[in-house]
Amino acid sequence: MISFPQDLVLEDERVLLRPLEKTDLDFLAPFAINESDIWKFYMTPINSREHMQQYIGITVDQRALQKEYPFIIFDKKANAYAGSSRFYEIQLNNLATQLGYTWYGKSFQRTGLNRHCKLLMLQYAFEKWGMERVEFRAHSKNERSIEAMKAIGCVVEGILRSCVVDVTGRRDSIVLSILKNEWLGGVKEKLIKQIKD
Repeated sequence: MISFPQDLVLEDERVLLRPLEKTDLDFLAPFAINESDIWKFYMTPINSREHMQQYIGITVDQRALQKEYPFIIFDKKANAYAGSSRFYEIQLNNLATQLGYTWYGKSFQRTGLNRHCKLLMLQYAFEKWGMERVEFRAHSKNERSIEAMKAIGCVVEGILRSCVVDVTGRRDSIVLSILKNEWLGGVKEKLIKQIKD
């Protein structure tokens, strides 16, 4: 049986993903305070230092329970912290996880950084960790996020209707996924090509 990651660091020439810690608040709080529209599709508002502190604390505590594995993202090109992403809903017995809660500050969006992060995380999930399925979800109206997931090779599975509560009320979520055989059968190569182009 596969095990829960410990002290996992993922890195390439462009980006470093390291375990998110409660002490990282100062790096991420400015995004909550100054870039409130980043959180338009989030389930809870993150528009203050206190909200960011709660956000970090909850996911770090979930890592201790082996339910989530959050990362802080450092953009080497910009020499700055850029955002966060995580594995969550980790099901070691089913060899499956979700990848999400990904966000970047505005100046890091559409710079290619996300593709580097997704390559590192998916490569780890399928090739080192032993996962057979990685699932993605998004607000059904979050077109930018949905297109980004499709572009890296995610397959749309369907819509979960009125499945969670967010700041606007109840929402529908789109479900997408990549399977290990798809990753090894061309999705990885496609993503690498996108990074090089």
